[in-house]
Amino acid sequence: MIMKYFKKIIGERVYLSPINIDDAEVYTKWMNDYEVSGNLGNYGQMITLGSEKSILEKLAAEGQNFAVVLLEDDHLIGNIGLMYIDHINRKAEVGLFIGEPENRSRGYGAEALRLALKYGFETLNLHNIMLHVHSDNQRAIACYNKVGFQEFGRRREALFKNGKYFDLIHMEILDTDYQI
Repeated sequence: MIMKYFKKIIGERVYLSPINIDDAEVYTKWMNDYEVSGNLGNYGQMITLGSEKSILEKLAAEGQNFAVVLLEDDHLIGNIGLMYIDHINRKAEVGLFIGEPENRSRGYGAEALRLALKYGFETLNLHNIMLHVHSDNQRAIACYNKVGFQEFGRRREALFKNGKYFDLIHMEILDTDYQI
């Protein structure tokens, strides 16, 4: 039996696995979905299978990038990563998405985020983890607030989507604020 995912960080309903580059076709579908790409900021790009495979190879080779996988059936549902890790200042950024609409608003993103934070704070010894979110992404903002992130800044009208401007919200959480 060939294993596709590996249970690196295990939660109650999801686990984080090293990225499998064989999933390039699924990621390409997600990256060309407006709801996913619009919230990630790459909605103006056409993502080909070849370019997504190259991106996945790079993500798999560097940093702390994970596939978000359902524990019950080993089904890939999204991606999360800790980026721009600075071990001297003990800080990083986190990015996350859930690919299919039927898997959104079910708590999977919050659980994956908690797992990544626990790993970042307890294993990587980070102190401050931040993220950026678009002001029109209310579902993500609610998720981040629920997990304990706090807004610390806002770049007004920094994003232009579908003929409208949106703010870019900056949020962070400290290891001292984080509760499992």
